[in-house]
Amino acid sequence: MEFNEKLQQLRKQNNMTQEQLAEKLYVSRAAVSKWESGKGYPNIESLKAISKLFSVSIDDLLSGNELLTLAETENRTNINTIYGLMFGILDLAVLIFFILPLFGEREADYIHMVTLFSNTTIPSVIKTVYYIVLISMAAFGAFEIWIQRFKDERKMHICSTCSIWLHALTILVFAVSQEPYVTVLLFMLFMVKVVLLIKKSSMK
Repeated sequence: MEFNEKLQQLRKQNNMTQEQLAEKLYVSRAAVSKWESGKGYPNIESLKAISKLFSVSIDDLLSGNELLTLAETENRTNINTIYGLMFGILDLAVLIFFILPLFGEREADYIHMVTLFSNTTIPSVIKTVYYIVLISMAAFGAFEIWIQRFKDERKMHICSTCSIWLHALTILVFAVSQEPYVTVLLFMLFMVKVVLLIKKSSMK
């Protein structure tokens, strides 16, 4: 008997609906429905909760192959979470561009490096665009870090893809407006993301 059949049997033996079981396990009814239909397995914590709730061992709930599948899925999810957090941190790191003296300000025959806030030679429209792209990246980085708590591989993948495109757009904005120092630093952060993506892909 497979896990999904065992779980359904245990639930019915204890006169529980999927909603009631979901409440006791602190998960959604959709998650219970997914497990019982054989479309997925609970994570380790949920599995322990099921074991305790029905007073059965994990070995009784899962076969050897199912345990192996669960371990592989858990490991892949954990790896994706780590990479997702790293992407989020890299996107949040663009906040340093607001305080580092990376923007050239011409004064007579000299160019002084100043912060974005204190630069008075950048046209207000261009400066607004800088604020928008940098704040958007930082906000998206915070969102990436927050989304990792749901351990949803599809959402993690979408976030990584969006992060790459948003980062590329930001590089393009500063490259076109001829801000070499910011462009180079952004490109370096971008290359770190590319390396992380390559490493992540090689582990699948």
